[in-house]
Amino acid sequence: MVAGVQIHTKVDVHNPQSDILTDGALSFLAALHRTFESTRHSLLVARDVAQRRFDSGVPLDFPPETAHIRAEPSWHCAPPAPGLEDRRVEITGPTDRKMVINALNSGAKTFMADFEDSSAPTFANMINGQVNLRDAIKRQIDFESGGKQYKLSEKPAVLIVRPRGWHLDETRITVDGTPISGSLFDFGLYFYHNAKELIKRGSGPYFYLPKMEHYLEARLWNDVFLFSQSYISIPHNTIRATVLIETLPAAFQMEEILFELRNHSAGLNCGRWDYIFSAIKKRRADRSAVLPDRKDVTMTVPFMDSYVRLLIQTCHRRKVAAMGGMSAQIPIKNDLQANEVAMEKVRADKLREVTAGHDGTWIAHPLINQIARKVFDENMLGPNQYHVRREDVKVAAADLLNSSVPGKITEDGIRSNVSVALAYCGAWIGGNGCIPVNYLMEDAATAEIARVQLWQWVKYGARVDTGEQITTQYVDRIIAEQAPGIKKIAPGVKESHLKIAKKYLMEQIRQQWPSEFLTSDLMPYLTMADGVEEKWYRSSL
Repeated sequence: MVAGVQIHTKVDVHNPQSDILTDGALSFLAALHRTFESTRHSLLVARDVAQRRFDSGVPLDFPPETAHIRAEPSWHCAPPAPGLEDRRVEITGPTDRKMVINALNSGAKTFMADFEDSSAPTFANMINGQVNLRDAIKRQIDFESGGKQYKLSEKPAVLIVRPRGWHLDETRITVDGTPISGSLFDFGLYFYHNAKELIKRGSGPYFYLPKMEHYLEARLWNDVFLFSQSYISIPHNTIRATVLIETLPAAFQMEEILFELRNHSAGLNCGRWDYIFSAIKKRRADRSAVLPDRKDVTMTVPFMDSYVRLLIQTCHRRKVAAMGGMSAQIPIKNDLQANEVAMEKVRADKLREVTAGHDGTWIAHPLINQIARKVFDENMLGPNQYHVRREDVKVAAADLLNSSVPGKITEDGIRSNVSVALAYCGAWIGGNGCIPVNYLMEDAATAEIARVQLWQWVKYGARVDTGEQITTQYVDRIIAEQAPGIKKIAPGVKESHLKIAKKYLMEQIRQQWPSEFLTSDLMPYLTMADGVEEKWYRSSL
């Protein structure tokens, strides 16, 4: 065992997991923690300070101290790394073994293997995910289940990994008595075990970085990359990272985020669902920022359209990929007419992205690859659209904060939010991080929109289109009415977990301010189930 490192879990880590939690890997995690934890902590404190500033009425704006970076035209990001030249379709999903094989075989250009919003971070999920990715890289992942063979194709998609965000702790591992960052745990294990093998196979260690709120958080990642590359003796600037612009503050710092990561950057991505969640949360004290039903907050409403156009312009100015986002629709197998309507929404969304200048898009299901691929093949003849400079774009701070969104709040919208929040939270506590609900793929980001919209509507006494005011009692009634049907839309949710989800949602709508993340709030349930003593995690039970 490595000095100062403790594993606090009843989960068996002595079979395949023992190949992941080696002394060498744990020593690397300890080195990352001891070098970077204090900076991570200070940056999380800075988030709270910024939120209090927003609450006091100070509007978000482009940072004046970095105006020279935005104004300087000469700097560019690193050229695309091997396998990242053409990213027209990227499939995303959790890291279970079957999903990894199906995604790598889907025909998409890349696969974003997700330890974050589509994974519930039980210790088994996190460690087995590392095993699965290692085996996929070594082409040793084939297996049989239920009489069906799962075998990796000869030319699988390029692998990109998304670790958890800076805000999450990995409570099952402590270094010197402090939980390690979930980001560094996920990144560190994957990088330590696979970077050299990936390079040998003509690829490299590629990442998606979530939930950042400030360019100094990107600087921290860059410092982690430099340290890590030196630690295992590979050349600097081998790592590539695409940053998800999925928080409102980050939209004002796109240039700065690229600048901090410029020698490791692979571009930016429109993380649309988390961005809507962040827009509500960051403007929680602004009565004028109340949004209508989630279905009305589309990519064409003013604040979303401005964010997309600025991201494309920024990326292409700096010669990196401007990636589009996720359509939540999934195939509807038992209703051809409904399926065609859903797939037409996917086509329209992908056409909007490619004609705007995006270099690629995200999908959540292998059967959607053909639709997305056809749209991009017909409209993007080269490997990317870096040449589409979008010099016509002029986005001001007021455009990113334009909360004029056509639409209304309806009881159906409230019921939909309640159902999604209950189903997802219940599933997450049970170890499942993404679930289909009414033919939409829901993950933590979409559940977060549901949660904070309900809070926002109650907080500001919004009214449904019939004129009735939305109160805690109103939402309580709908929770009580929707809860019995959750098992029909999410059969895997246990009654005990649904009970926890109901209690959590009823508490959330009564808070002065919404919690930062439901995953942070509910993590103690996973930690407790893993057999960790309560003193090693911040309890919210």
